Parts: sequence; C-alpha cells; structure tokens
Amino acid sequence: MRNRGGMQGVAGSPVLVGAVTVLVVLVAVFLAYNANNGLPFVSTYNLRALVPNGDALVRGNEVRIGGNRIGTVRGVTPVQLGDGRVAAELDLRLDLEVEPLPVDSTLMIRPKSPLGLKYVELKPGDSSEGFAAGDTIPVGAARPEPVDIDEFFNMFDEDTRTAIRRSQAGFGNALAGRGPQLNAAFGALRDLVESGAPVLADLAAPSTRFGEFWTSLAAFNALIAPVAAAQASMFVGLDVTFGAFARVARPFIQETIVKSPPTEQTAIETFPVIRPFLDSSAEFFTALRPGTRALADTSSTIAAALRAGVPVLNASPVFNNQLPPTADALLAFQSSPGVFNGLDLLIDFNKTLDPGITFIAPAQTVCNYLTLAFQNVADAASEGNGAGNWLNFISLVPTSGVNNEGSPASAPANGPERANHLHYNPYPYTASPGQPRVCEAGNERYTPGTTSIGNAAERWGTTTRGGSG
Repeated sequence: MRNRGGMQGVAGSPVLVGAVTVLVVLVAVFLAYNANNGLPFVSTYNLRALVPNGDALVRGNEVRIGGNRIGTVRGVTPVQLGDGRVAAELDLRLDLEVEPLPVDSTLMIRPKSPLGLKYVELKPGDSSEGFAAGDTIPVGAARPEPVDIDEFFNMFDEDTRTAIRRSQAGFGNALAGRGPQLNAAFGALRDLVESGAPVLADLAAPSTRFGEFWTSLAAFNALIAPVAAAQASMFVGLDVTFGAFARVARPFIQETIVKSPPTEQTAIETFPVIRPFLDSSAEFFTALRPGTRALADTSSTIAAALRAGVPVLNASPVFNNQLPPTADALLAFQSSPGVFNGLDLLIDFNKTLDPGITFIAPAQTVCNYLTLAFQNVADAASEGNGAGNWLNFISLVPTSGVNNEGSPASAPANGPERANHLHYNPYPYTASPGQPRVCEAGNERYTPGTTSIGNAAERWGTTTRGGSG
C-alpha cells in the first residue's frame, strides 16, 4: 500500500510530470536536429572527396547511391591542388553498410530541386580494392556537374534575347508572302528525299566507313580548338584582304582571270622549249657559286673599283671619239716610208739590250734597289728650314790599327784589333740570272774579328726595305 501510494505521489506531482515531458521533448528535438548529421553513438564510415567545384553544396546535404540516402556531408573546405588549381574537399559521413567503397567509384554533385538544393551521388565501381576509413577520393573520380536549370536560363541574357527577337523578325519578313514558293519547295522536297535515299543508304553502309569521318573530324576539331583565337584573327584578316580585293575586282581581277587561260596555254607551250636553257642556267649558277663566295672578300675592292670606274665611263665617250683619228694616224704612220726599217733597227737594239736588261732587271723587280736609291737621294735633302734644306749624312770614324781605312794601306785591314777588319763585297748578288735568288747588298752582316772580301757564304733572302721580299 505504501508503494502504490508512492507511485501515486510521483504521478500526482505536476512538477515532476512537466520536467519529464520537457526532457523528452528536448531529447526528441536534439535527435531530430542532428538526424541529418547522424545519430549519436552510431558508428559511421568517414571519407573525404575532392571535387572541382562545390558550389551550393553545404553541410548536411545528402549522399546517395541509386537514390537511397547513405550518408551526409559534414563539411566543405576549399583546398589547393598540387598543380595550382583550387578544388573543394568534401567531408563525407557514410553508413557502415557502404564500407569499403571500391577505389574506382565515381561521384557527381546533382541538383535535388529547382531551388538550388543539391546532393552528392556516388556510383560504386567494381574494383576488389576499397577506400579505408579516412581516405580521400581523388579529384579524378569527380564527374562534370550537370547544368542546373537556372544556369540554362542564365544564358538567355539581355543581348541574347535582343538577338533572338531580331532573328525572329528577320525570319518573319523573309517568309512573309512566300507561301506559294514554300509549298512548291515542299513539293520538290519529296523528290529530293526519294533521290537522296540511295545516297543516304550508301553513306550508312558499313563499307563506306562514314562514321570514321565524323570521328576524324572530331579529332581534328579537338586539335584546332587551342588555336581558335588565332583562327578567328585569321578570318578577320581574310575579311580585310577580301575587302581590299573587292575594290579592285573589276576590271583588274576580272581581266586577270580572263587572260589567265591563254597565258597558261602559252606557258605550257613555251616551258618545254626553255627547259634546256633553264638547265644550262642551273649548271652555270652552280659553277658560279665559288666565285660568288669569293665576292664576300673582294666586295670592298670591287665597290672601290666601281666608284673609280664611273667617272672613267662618263669620260669614255670623249676618249672613244678620239680613237678613230688616232687609229687613222697610226695607219698612216705605218704606211709611211722608212717605218719598217726603223722598227727593224729598234728590234735589233732591243735584242742588244736584252742580256743587260735581263741581268739588271732583278735588282729592281726582286730587290727593289733602284727605288731605294732614288728614295735615299730624295730623303738626303728632305729636311730643312726657311734658309734651305739640309744634307743628311753620318760621319764614320775609322778604327785604329794596321792598314785601317783612314789612311793609305798596303793591304786589306786584318787586325790585330778586333774592329780593324775589312768587309767588302764589290759585286753583291742581286738575284740576276746565274746567281742565287738573294739580295745581298744592304743585307750583309758585319762579323767582328773576321776579314770578309767578296760574296758571303751565308744567304739572307730577298727582303729589303720597301722591296717585294
């Protein structure tokens, strides 16, 4: 009786009943509020997933497989990938019945309603390996996000709507009043379809491999897609070019087109005839190539010669006018009596001089002695002042000793002092016929303590000051 009384006391207490009721309501509200995030004390299978774009995806969105809810999104965090791109990292809390999710699974963010609510759809793969708890589904598993209906309508912006209205007005004006023509076109279209059926059948036949054409065309478009901007610039340039052509189309381009066929016919008839000339020209220019390369080194000399030659060429008409009377005078002189006798005597005179000239000529042509002699004579009196020029010379003091060159001697100087030795060569070699090719005069070397008379045994070459060497 006491226990029943106690129970009646608790149930009869409004305060206790109210407190229990409030506690039950709070627990129910807490469980309902956190139902989307999972119930407490319930184990879950947690994964992370990378997607290129997590727009409009928020905490608490559902994760589904085949339309069935199998988890929720705990959070969305922006991250930066290794290649610099920005992606969204999803923190997924999944039911344990999904574990392990195959590693070749894919996911897609799909709209749940037209109001913008979204969810994550998982499509499990068939791999025998699965993601462990805490693993990250790579960004390569994310599939493109479907286009939402609001994004579809966003493409109809104000400019697009204006263009559509103009297009409809243009189409309306183009079709207005052309009903009979359209009816005739539709009637003729039947014949076109009937005639085109065999053609389409051939195109659809596997033997034509027409499908590969579209595959190749798609591959070609994929190749040129990166250069679409360059192609657009090219077409803009082509428009400018053809616009320039349009201004000269008549009569210039038109006449060019009209005259092109006879020109081509003439070329067809002429080219076989001139082909041997072209072959010979090719051989000529091939043989000329070494000389052309040599022009690089001699171009400056040729340029100087051309500059000097222009005045000469300008004066050549006067010279050419004087050539005919000169030639007539020479002809008259040749016909004069005694000319041939004089020429014969001149020939005999030249033959008499030839041995001496042949012997003396190398002294100038090889050793440059005559030029040096005149140059030294000119230099001897080249300096002076207002009163006159000076004569340049050097005084030599003879050495002391027996038979020195400062006084009469009974024999050539031959010591005993080291410097009292005579060096004398009355007939030095000048590279004349029968002699060594050396220029001995001016190249002798004085050897102290040795008397040297006549040609030396040592040869010193053909180099003299200002000589040809």
